[in-house]
Amino acid sequence: MGTDQALCWPGLAGKSALVTGASSGLGAHFARVLAGQGVAVTAAARRADRTEALCREIVTAGGTARPLSLDVADAEAVAAALGQGAFDIVINNAGVAASVSALDHDAETLDRVIDTNLKGPFHVARAAAAAMIAEGRGGVIVNVASILAYRVAGHVSAYAASKAGLLQMTRAQALEWARHGIRVNALSPGYVETDLNREFFASDAGRALIKRIPQRRVGQPEDLDGPLLLLVSDLGRHMTGTDVVVDGGHLVTSI
Repeated sequence: MGTDQALCWPGLAGKSALVTGASSGLGAHFARVLAGQGVAVTAAARRADRTEALCREIVTAGGTARPLSLDVADAEAVAAALGQGAFDIVINNAGVAASVSALDHDAETLDRVIDTNLKGPFHVARAAAAAMIAEGRGGVIVNVASILAYRVAGHVSAYAASKAGLLQMTRAQALEWARHGIRVNALSPGYVETDLNREFFASDAGRALIKRIPQRRVGQPEDLDGPLLLLVSDLGRHMTGTDVVVDGGHLVTSI
């Protein structure tokens, strides 16, 4: 994960970043992308074995990374982990899904989704911002939301609500912390293929879904690289309180 300075986005080399939910999928991908830009990455997730393997991979490739065992829903654990010093960049990516009808959403499932997808990012952003302010420095926070914050599908009421709340939280925190030089933005992917859903997108139901995307293809993790790097680099220095949607045109489909 060594860097080619000719390819580095401005203002990233030598920075530090925390990526939550980095045990797999987009979180692991974001950690690799940032490490490739010369950022020292802390890969955080509940599954320590996964983040340790990821960090070994990054270091072997020439990057800098360390694992952190962290449950973002645990406010005390988050405060302790982020109270050791400020990060320059925080990617709030940890999240869980629940495909359950609204009538079948029991309290435990609802709590799990809201605690991880909304309260967790709040805990992380608050602790990260407090550390940045205490050190008298600015920073960047990116909350990973979803197009389901705007549109809905069946059996995702708690998930959709959590992501919609995350967008409004992004705007509110951006307003509060702008004077401290802290930028807070959101990144909202559409359907992105990962190891967890690849089999679904190869099925008849998955292919039918892809046909409803204007670009007629599902997103790949690397489709998020440019938007992510824009938000965290100096090229996005005047962006705060906004959401960047990357969905192949899904949100602009006609009724």
